[in-house]
Amino acid sequence: MTSKMMADMLFALGVLSMFLLLGTFIRAKVKVLQQTFIPASVIGGFILLIFGPVGLNWLPLPKDWLTFYALIPGILIVPVVASVPLGLKINSSGNTLKNVMPLALIGSAIAMFQFTLGFATQIGFSSAFDFYPTFGWELGLGYVGGHGTAGLLGNMLQSMNLPFWQVAQGVAVTTATFGLVGGIVLGMILINIAARRGQTAILKKPGDIPESFKVGYTKDISKQPSMGRDTTMSSSIDSYAFHLAIIMGVCAISYWFLGLAKGAKVPVLKDISIWAYCIVVMFIVWWGICKLKIDFLIDGKVKSKISGSLTEFAVVAAIGSMPIKAVMTYFVPILVMCLLGYVLTIGFLWFTCRAWLKDYWFEHMIATMGMSTGVFLTGVLLLRICDPDFESPVLANYSLAYTITSVAYFAILNVFLTTLLYSGAESAVWLSLGLGAVETVAAFIISRALMGKVHNA
Repeated sequence: MTSKMMADMLFALGVLSMFLLLGTFIRAKVKVLQQTFIPASVIGGFILLIFGPVGLNWLPLPKDWLTFYALIPGILIVPVVASVPLGLKINSSGNTLKNVMPLALIGSAIAMFQFTLGFATQIGFSSAFDFYPTFGWELGLGYVGGHGTAGLLGNMLQSMNLPFWQVAQGVAVTTATFGLVGGIVLGMILINIAARRGQTAILKKPGDIPESFKVGYTKDISKQPSMGRDTTMSSSIDSYAFHLAIIMGVCAISYWFLGLAKGAKVPVLKDISIWAYCIVVMFIVWWGICKLKIDFLIDGKVKSKISGSLTEFAVVAAIGSMPIKAVMTYFVPILVMCLLGYVLTIGFLWFTCRAWLKDYWFEHMIATMGMSTGVFLTGVLLLRICDPDFESPVLANYSLAYTITSVAYFAILNVFLTTLLYSGAESAVWLSLGLGAVETVAAFIISRALMGKVHNA
């Protein structure tokens, strides 16, 4: 690699940054984008898509940059996934189990049922469309996973030298966009309905959303939240750099292990995706940190800021490089599965949370719905409207349940990929349906065991 190549990469990343900033500016000015809470990264990505080489080609960007942009999400998602176990602390008290475990199982179950619906869509439309083997998987990856997980899909398929990886990544971006926008809009509607029916515990009537949530910033410095603790002294190492070094170091060790497995041609291990190695290695590293009693050096907020920063760039790049013509070939099945995905997700969460969660069932439901159609912060946003000052324990319960769900979600993805490639969509339907059913039954059993029969209005 020459210095000119490195300079070109830096130039390309700089331009990507400009679109991220442009998205931030437009979000702060355009009312309709504020009302739907579209993230700046999504706005910037679509501007790049429309006016760049893929769309109108009004911007004089080198076409080989598109290849670079398409590869970025698959690379950046590796440290994002690797960071998940870092700082994970699960309180094993009865109170935590009572509030969190049923919610985590419900969140995992709806992810599996979304996979089922996506795979069933491939089967249902197979006579009219020439699908690639993994089509339909993108519903669950886009809805529960969000835009960043589109890069994860691209990484998995590309690492296996599958030629349709970029199209699949583009379809995942499309389903993630459907999920994000529709989830927020439908969430607002549900909040209004629940408030009028008296089903919200704190919100008695729909209130105004703070202006800062709409424009994306607050001018009052005293109200700007902290990014996290400075766990190390800058005279030694910057705290942000310290956390990043741990995450990147785990990625390096994981790549080394994967290289050894491939070199030795170890069955199964040589075919596992790099991010799966990252999760296992990070669990070991985090266990070691806790055993050495130096876990005070890790701050969850700092870790989240690192993964959030990487995700922002991954989203802009994934959307901006989306092969729009190839994706639109599947527009009808994509539309059908996304619309049915709304019905499935809302219906399942409404029933299970209302029936099996005793306290603040609607608040837990709406937060999980936001996560199940968008990203973690979508759930926080919808919860913020129901519980403006976060008086209830829902945010803490939701955050921990989300972490547990995420670990389980990422752990099972390789199994689905293997099933799709070697056994087909029908086998994947039964696998996802079975896992979802088991998690649903487990949620019911744990709920009854810890809370007895629940009666909610």
